[in-house]
Amino acid sequence: MLPAWVGVTSATPAAQEVGVDLLRRYAEPHRRYHTGAHLAAVLAHIDDLAGWADDPRAVRLAAWFHDAVYDPLRTDNELRSAGLAERVLPPLGLDHALTSRVARLVRLTAGHAPDAGDTDGAVLCDADLAVLAGSPRTYAAYVDAVRAEYAALDDVTWRRGRGDVVRTLLLRDPLYRTPPAHAGWTDRARANLTGELAALALS
Repeated sequence: MLPAWVGVTSATPAAQEVGVDLLRRYAEPHRRYHTGAHLAAVLAHIDDLAGWADDPRAVRLAAWFHDAVYDPLRTDNELRSAGLAERVLPPLGLDHALTSRVARLVRLTAGHAPDAGDTDGAVLCDADLAVLAGSPRTYAAYVDAVRAEYAALDDVTWRRGRGDVVRTLLLRDPLYRTPPAHAGWTDRARANLTGELAALALS
């Protein structure tokens, strides 16, 4: 049984089948960070931030799909994940408007830059980036796991690409958009990112 998945869809056999497929995707052997544990963490953070969302159901559904398609060497994972949501949700009885909201939110995780006033986007993006504000040990484990997913890249290419990502995040102001995440996570996240950038420059 998939209680968390059923909680945002229905308990029909078709919904169960989709939920099983999603969990299978998050368990693919090439994943080290974008796994079922990451999905569970994002959903838990959404629960904490749900009061700031206009449509918490759409946000939770988007979380399930946001990394459903993941190939670290491709740049269209979010588009493909959104397309998956658009294919499988309507047969489960979800209407076009909700499916469109879910797909839009999934695509938004490509850049984690919701527009001002996009409360649903803010909740999803903040939940997805919550790992940046973890303890130093948690953050280091996150970086190591992402590096393992990019094992095909040599160290120079990895450092260059990862440095670009970290610098982009550090330039983002605000980094987090919901009030509790902005107040509680920003300083820790910026400290972690700054430390990583310094380590990349020295390596």
